[in-house]
Amino acid sequence: QVQLVESGGGLVQPGGSLRLSCTASGGSVNHFAIVYFRRAPAKEREVVACISPIDTTEYYSDSSKGRFTISKDSAGNTVYLQMNNLKPEDTAVYYCAADLWNSCARIVERGEDEMDYWGEGTLVTVSA
Repeated sequence: QVQLVESGGGLVQPGGSLRLSCTASGGSVNHFAIVYFRRAPAKEREVVACISPIDTTEYYSDSSKGRFTISKDSAGNTVYLQMNNLKPEDTAVYYCAADLWNSCARIVERGEDEMDYWGEGTLVTVSA
C-alpha cells in the first residue's frame, strides 16, 4: 500500500515562491505517475502538473506552465512542485496522487478517477 504525504504549503505574497513535497512510502515514485492536483474554493479539482516514468516530458496545465516545475529526487521517494511567481488565483488545496505505470496524457484525458493513491492535501494561500 502506497502512502503519500504532502508538505510545503503555507501563506505567501503574490509573486512569491513555494516548494511542495510529495513523499511516498510503500513504493518508489519511479514506478508511478505522480500528479499534483489542486482544488480552489468553489471550483473542481484540476490537474496542475504530472510526471511519469512512461512519458519523456512532464505535463503542465496552461495555468502552471512557465511558473511551476515538477521534479523528483534521485532516491525515488519524493516529487516536488516548485511554484514561482504565485498569484492569488493559485490559492487552493494542493494534492498529490499516484497511479502505477500510467502516462500523464492518459490521466489528463481520463481525469482523477485514474489515480489509485492520494495524499491528504496541503493548503496554499497567495495573498498580500
